[in-house]
Amino acid sequence: MTSIAERRVGELLTAAIVAGRFPGVVASWGLAGGPPSVCVEGRAEVRPTARDVTADTWFDLASLTKPLVTTTLSLLAFRAGVMTPHSRVGEVLRESRGTPVADLDVHSLLTHTSGLPAWLPFYCLAEGRREKTPQVLERITLESEPGAQVVYSCVGFVVLGLMLEQLSGTRLDELFRRQVLVPTGLEGDLGFNPDPGRRRVAAGCLETSAERRLVRELGLDPKWIPAIATGQPDDGNARFFGGAAGNAGLFGTARGARRLALEYAGYGTNLLEPVEVKPAVTTQTPGCRQERGYGWQIAATADCSAGAALSAAAFGHTGFTGVSVWTEPDGGAVRVLLTNRNHPSQRGVDLHPVRRRFHTLADCG
Repeated sequence: MTSIAERRVGELLTAAIVAGRFPGVVASWGLAGGPPSVCVEGRAEVRPTARDVTADTWFDLASLTKPLVTTTLSLLAFRAGVMTPHSRVGEVLRESRGTPVADLDVHSLLTHTSGLPAWLPFYCLAEGRREKTPQVLERITLESEPGAQVVYSCVGFVVLGLMLEQLSGTRLDELFRRQVLVPTGLEGDLGFNPDPGRRRVAAGCLETSAERRLVRELGLDPKWIPAIATGQPDDGNARFFGGAAGNAGLFGTARGARRLALEYAGYGTNLLEPVEVKPAVTTQTPGCRQERGYGWQIAATADCSAGAALSAAAFGHTGFTGVSVWTEPDGGAVRVLLTNRNHPSQRGVDLHPVRRRFHTLADCG
């Protein structure tokens, strides 16, 4: 029997599809102690063939990679003693020594207070060759004083991903599989480079118009933009790094995103201890316009996607492909909204109004 909340959420999402905001969507919401409500609407693919979304559809989780993968692996690295919040980039990535990047600490990278640019096309700066990444690090300059303000930076999380790979001697995707997916039993719901022959993968962008525009604005050549394909992330930097980077590349189901988010609310498999997650889910940027923990945004941030329905203590994140996860620390209420907004083309559709309305209608009580 469909609940009132399920009916209203379904109506909201159907209207959003009709309005052209995205082709398909999976919404999930509920408390940690019971099964979530799930709403599935629309198409996983519209071109070249039509496929419906299912509850098992794997979406490109884009920047949800930052808290779910890179932050989680950073916290585990802190536990192992191979890295601390005060570790400097130059202590790990020796090729960065003598550059402004070298003196940045992990705390500033995790909280987006490093002063690094919001975005750079590593693939252009390295002319399509990953072995030239050290030369890219040498060319990066800071745009503000470290610690002075929050500037959401994909660059900072790319650097974190490179640090984690250097420390472990392991690719980021394999490190995540070993340290997170296997212990939590989430290999069937989260991962990098999903095989479209084995997984139901929502289609992404078929052309990279947004990236081409951004690259040209920097005076660089779009010919270096990596090719796209089903099962590869919409993010060009993630494709450049083999489908897995610190800023993007993760794919997964709503079920997987929910379960890993619950680890941060103390309702998961005890992968993370409460003392370890506290700096991730509480404000570490006092006095700044955005309230950020390690990886996660805090709902107290004005005008964020959380909306009025969530408490100021809720933590969450969004992604360029049209995805979001928000969690209430008390009670473990998780609201997941996964869409394929960029299919068939990359579009700047503002989903915050839909997200906020979803959070209001998705009653977790």
